[in-house]
Amino acid sequence: MIKMKRQSMIIGSLLCLAALAMLPGAVCTDDDVLFQVSTIDALMQGVFDGIYSFDDLKSHGDFGIGTFDSLDGEMVALDGDYYQVKADGVAYPVLGNMTTPFSTVTYFEADQSIAVQNASNYSMLSSQISEKLPSINTFYALRIDGTFPYVKTRSVPAQEKPYPRLANATKNQSVFEFTNVTGTVVGVWAPEFSKGLNVPGYHLHFITADRKAGGHILDLKIDRATVKVDITPGFAMQLPTTGDFYNVDLSQDLQSELKKIEN
Repeated sequence: MIKMKRQSMIIGSLLCLAALAMLPGAVCTDDDVLFQVSTIDALMQGVFDGIYSFDDLKSHGDFGIGTFDSLDGEMVALDGDYYQVKADGVAYPVLGNMTTPFSTVTYFEADQSIAVQNASNYSMLSSQISEKLPSINTFYALRIDGTFPYVKTRSVPAQEKPYPRLANATKNQSVFEFTNVTGTVVGVWAPEFSKGLNVPGYHLHFITADRKAGGHILDLKIDRATVKVDITPGFAMQLPTTGDFYNVDLSQDLQSELKKIEN
């Protein structure tokens, strides 16, 4: 385990150094590393067993998104507090001994602010943010605080073995709609070259200001808001050491399936 952790941090350091060449003036520190558990393609193929504790995950970040053992809900980490939005729509505090099969976290510190307005849907918001990002070849953590005219989210109930593919699991998702809701968008933007590892483009979750509800964002509307952007040129990954991950075929191109799941 110690050897694997060292290897993951070495990989992160090398990617950080490579990203510095694309972002002159940037400085890589531990706070600039996006730490990820497993891969999105493994999750898509039903590798749902939690392999990394939240006690350990919290040592890598105070901000991020993910899911839980058996795919039991959507994870939102904000200001150091971790929440589990279950299929009943309620956000529960996460216990340290709980585990995750897939998560992405960092220590959030904004490097850039982007003003957005009159974004009537997810696509329009994405376009406005993308126009202002400094590079398409690095990772970003994104935070939006405010009151939103409309937010549509989902969560998925815990799955039973033998686990289905993620596309089949989401057919039983619970969908929630919020109007004039105050809260925070928590998310990650990943570059195209990370496909198979993470979700290329935007992957956003939401939690209400009272920390009682939220989920994976399917759509939203913003009249006016400021997007805080944390440039994270470092990337580190913890892969499972046992279980289904060792036998799953990760050589396939699952991007078309992923797009259907995300939408």
